[in-house]
Amino acid sequence: VFPGVRQAQWLTKTKLVEGLPPAVQGIMDNPALELQELEERAKHMVSHARLWDTAEAAPRRERYCPVLFENLIHICRLMSGKYPSLSKRMLARNCRVAAMWERESILLQVRGLSGILMNSMSPIPPVSSKEEILATKEHVLETFYPIAPTIDLQEVNVYKELNDTGFRDGYPYSYPHTLFFLESANVRTDRFRPEQLRAKMLMFAFGNALAKAKALHGNDPKVLEQPVVVQSIGTDGQLFQFMVFQLNTTDLVSNDGVKNLVWVDSDQNLYERAQCVPEVKKGVVTKPAGISGFQPDTFKKFLALYLHGTV
Repeated sequence: VFPGVRQAQWLTKTKLVEGLPPAVQGIMDNPALELQELEERAKHMVSHARLWDTAEAAPRRERYCPVLFENLIHICRLMSGKYPSLSKRMLARNCRVAAMWERESILLQVRGLSGILMNSMSPIPPVSSKEEILATKEHVLETFYPIAPTIDLQEVNVYKELNDTGFRDGYPYSYPHTLFFLESANVRTDRFRPEQLRAKMLMFAFGNALAKAKALHGNDPKVLEQPVVVQSIGTDGQLFQFMVFQLNTTDLVSNDGVKNLVWVDSDQNLYERAQCVPEVKKGVVTKPAGISGFQPDTFKKFLALYLHGTV
């Protein structure tokens, strides 16, 4: 069982804020960016992924989910004409990350494949002020007594403490920007449920941020002068999860002091339904083929997270 978000919050010493941070919201609401001009194109890309990409009557999720992701990234890249620094990004697939930390008296680690990672030449600036970071000292982390917060984590013997961003020193795109998780398994039981997916997104955003912070500032636990921000987007090809994580401290042993922060925008549909073949009853088309209920705001959130840190 993969833990839920509440458990991930305890493990990463993180306070959760519902919704996206003002910095990202500001990008969505900025008329100068002319994001609505890309809406039609995004709708077209959804149709391409769901209806036209294959000769099958209805493409399977393991096909349309990655195609939709590539299509959306393609639209995002079109903005680099306007914002040249967007071209200083790199998508890396099958990235591995390793990060270790101590929580109370437990040694924890995040290790493994962290989805598709977009790296940048420069970091995303902190999304909350020094005052907001200091205010997290007051936040009380939820405990699960009498259940251990590590109840369903896998125990392993660790012979070497490893903190590794997955990239060698001197790699020009050295800052983790956004992680993308595609839950594209056809069979529902093989996919993470949204709550599990959000927990995974939080653990890996934290893991990437912690590995980067240790690479920059060493292993001594401390409150960071310059917090590390890593974003996550998860989708099954229709429903999207958005997350912005800010690592404020690597001092994770106790429940006291400054906490980390995560902003979460859950369960956002990009469209309501994709009808590959028209539904006909008694010779009358009751549901025409096509995409219905396209949600431009969900697309704008995807785009705003992509632009975040540059625009």
